[in-house]
Amino acid sequence: MNSLKQKHWYNYLWIWSILYFSLGFFNILFAWLGMIDFLVPLGFAIFGGNKNFCNKFCGRGQLFSLLGSKLRLSRNKTTPRAISSKYFRYGFLIFFLTMFGNMLFQTYLVASGANSLRQAVKLFWTFRVPWKWAYTPGLLPESLNWVVQFSYGFYSLMLTSTLIGLIVMLLYKPRSWCTFCPMGCMTQEICKLKYKGE
Repeated sequence: MNSLKQKHWYNYLWIWSILYFSLGFFNILFAWLGMIDFLVPLGFAIFGGNKNFCNKFCGRGQLFSLLGSKLRLSRNKTTPRAISSKYFRYGFLIFFLTMFGNMLFQTYLVASGANSLRQAVKLFWTFRVPWKWAYTPGLLPESLNWVVQFSYGFYSLMLTSTLIGLIVMLLYKPRSWCTFCPMGCMTQEICKLKYKGE
């Protein structure tokens, strides 16, 4: 009974992660909702100087906990030091930001008319999966094709990072992803800089 009383609304944000990918599967424009998971953690770090988003409000982390701990899909093995090391975390952050920058560049090319719209989701930054059913041509004016291109790129990024998180969840502890999550790494550094400046 005590555990039920301790439940808060934010303990159910794992539903948000499932809802996000479900909506994006049928309409790629819903991928823009993922910006919430980018901007809110940064807001907590910049204005609050804390990682409360990671600790309380991260639906992805909650989903990994639910699948790994409650449903016992995780081997619950200790995360290797190589993965949790500072070098891996920062290396993965640089790689992730590079891929994010490339996604923005591809969006720019579509916006400028240099490239045509590519209706494909790219898994693990390598494998192109046709995703044409998720967007009906003409839904937006051609001048806004960059909005659609960003949606495909951002959904690819979110889906790939979640799949990586699921893989390490299965192999190691449920929230092993959190040890090298790019957003967690960025917000941690922002918090450090904020406290140094005070």
